[in-house]
Amino acid sequence: MSAPDIEILKPLIAARAEAQHQMLAELVKVPSDNPPGDCAPHAARAAELMEGLGFTVERHPVPEATVRAAGMISVTNLIIRHRFGEGPTIALNAHGDVVAPGEGWTHDPYGAEVVDGVMYGRGVAVSKSDFTTYAFALDALKRSGLPLKGTVELHLTYDEEIGGEVGPGWILAQGLSRPDYAVSAGFSYAVVVAHNGCLHLEVEVKGKSAHAAIPATGVDALEAATGILTALYAYRGTLAGKVSEIAGIGAPQLNVGLISGGINTNVVPDKVTFRLDRRIVPEERPEQVEAEVRAVIAEAAARFPKAEVEVRQVLLARPLVPDDKARHLASVICRHATAVMGEEVGSTGVPLYTDARLYAEAGVPVVLYGAGPHTIQEANGHRADEKLTLSDLDKATLVMALTLKDLLS
Repeated sequence: MSAPDIEILKPLIAARAEAQHQMLAELVKVPSDNPPGDCAPHAARAAELMEGLGFTVERHPVPEATVRAAGMISVTNLIIRHRFGEGPTIALNAHGDVVAPGEGWTHDPYGAEVVDGVMYGRGVAVSKSDFTTYAFALDALKRSGLPLKGTVELHLTYDEEIGGEVGPGWILAQGLSRPDYAVSAGFSYAVVVAHNGCLHLEVEVKGKSAHAAIPATGVDALEAATGILTALYAYRGTLAGKVSEIAGIGAPQLNVGLISGGINTNVVPDKVTFRLDRRIVPEERPEQVEAEVRAVIAEAAARFPKAEVEVRQVLLARPLVPDDKARHLASVICRHATAVMGEEVGSTGVPLYTDARLYAEAGVPVVLYGAGPHTIQEANGHRADEKLTLSDLDKATLVMALTLKDLLS
C-alpha cells in the first residue's frame, strides 16, 4: 500500500460514511428472516438503494420451483458490475437473509438503533453490513481516478442461512459470473481462509401406534429413536480427538437440533423424526463422514428390528480449504487490514460453514472478509442484540477499497 492510495481513498470513504450508515439502517429495517425466506422484498429495497448510489443493478429472480425446493418463498439475487478496463474480475458476495431474531432483545431487531456509535439490529453484522462495505468501497474507487484494470462485481444474495445453493450457487451454475477471485462477507477483523463443512441428515423412525394401556401391541418409534440418539451421542464423544491442523477450526461436532413425533400422551408413538448436524473439518472427506454417521445409525437401529428407519440427506456442504491463490488474496487483505486497524490482522479458520465454499467448488479462490469486531461473538451474531460498531464498518470499507486497488492495478 502506497501512502498516496490511502490518502486518496480514506477521505472519499469518510465523505460518504453517514450515507453508508444510513443505507445499512435501511437494509436492517426490512425483515428478511430465513426461514421463512420471503426475501424478494428486501432485494427490491436493496436494489433501490444501490441505484441511488449510482450503480446499475441486475435483478435475477430465481424460479419459484427452485426456490420452493430449497425451502424458501422468494429469492431475487442482485448483481452489480463495474468495469475499469481489461483485467481480473473480483466478486464480492454478501447475503441479505438472516436468522429470525429470537428472544431476549433490548433493542428493536428491525430498528437499526444507534447508541454510542454502535448500531443494533438483526443482520447488522451478518451480513447486511457488507452490502455496504463492498458497495462503498467500489463507490470510492469509482470516484478516485486511480488507474485500475479489471472488473468488480457485487453479488448480493439471499440464502446463506440455508446453504447458498440458490444464491451464489445459482449465480455460478447459471453462468452469470465467472470471477477470478471472490471475497465473501466476514464477521471479524481476521481474514478467514478455511471453514468446516456440514452434513445435515433427517432420520425418520416408523413404528406402530397402540393404546398406552397395552403398549406391547404396538411398535414404539420413540424407544427406537432413543436408542439411535444414544448411539449418536456416544459417537459424538469420539470426535474430540480429531482436531484440525488449521487454526480456528477445532474438532468435528455433532448436534441433534430438531425432533418431533408422537400422537398423544396415551398412544404409543408411531413416528419420530429428528435432524442432526455433523460438522466436517477440512481434513475429512464428506462422503466418508456421511457413511460413518449412517453406519452408527444403522447399527443402533438393528437393535429395534420391528421399527423402520429411513435416513435422508438434507444438506452436504463441503469444507473450505485454501489454495495458494486464496492465501495470496488473504495476504493482501491482511496487509491492508493491519495498517488500517492499527494492529496485526492475520488469517484463520472458523468452525462454522458459509456459502463461500461454493466459489471454491467452482474453482474460484475465495476468502471471507468484511465489517465486524475482533470476534463474531462480540457482534452477537445469530444472538439477541446483534450489533456493529460503525467505525469498524468504516475501517473495513477502507481495507476493501485498498485491496481492490491492489488487485486491479
